[in-house]
Amino acid sequence: MPFYPPPNDEHTDNHMVKMEVNLDDIPGEWLGYVMDLLFDAGANDVFYTPIYMKKNRPGTLLQLLCSLEKVDKMKEILLTETTTLGVRYYPLTVHRAERQFTKVETDWGTVTVKEGIHNGQVIQRSPEFEECKQIAERNQIPLKKVYEQVWKRLNP
Repeated sequence: MPFYPPPNDEHTDNHMVKMEVNLDDIPGEWLGYVMDLLFDAGANDVFYTPIYMKKNRPGTLLQLLCSLEKVDKMKEILLTETTTLGVRYYPLTVHRAERQFTKVETDWGTVTVKEGIHNGQVIQRSPEFEECKQIAERNQIPLKKVYEQVWKRLNP
């Protein structure tokens, strides 16, 4: 499978594949199960989009991203755990910003913040949701209060 040359950037993974299937006859509750199987098997991302298929039937477009080495495993899951009779897949070049993690101290505990770096500049910050959720639950405070304090500590 030929790949387009990646841009000159150390944060590019040119061994990704986008796989997809159209589903119009699968019970909705199966989709979450299949998503978990795909992630457990090493998919980098899995997502669904509502679509209209032939004869104007509503359906679901299931798409995933994975490494080239995972294609056979993903095909196996898609063909045995869904109602599809075929799988489309395409080579894909993915540009990823460099990532770094910082710790922010709040009044209730430490939160990890993921930062996206591009050309040496922080372009995105995202507090780790699960850590914020645990702090909110443990301290019986609103989740947004945790996020607000993280943002204040990042931008004094």
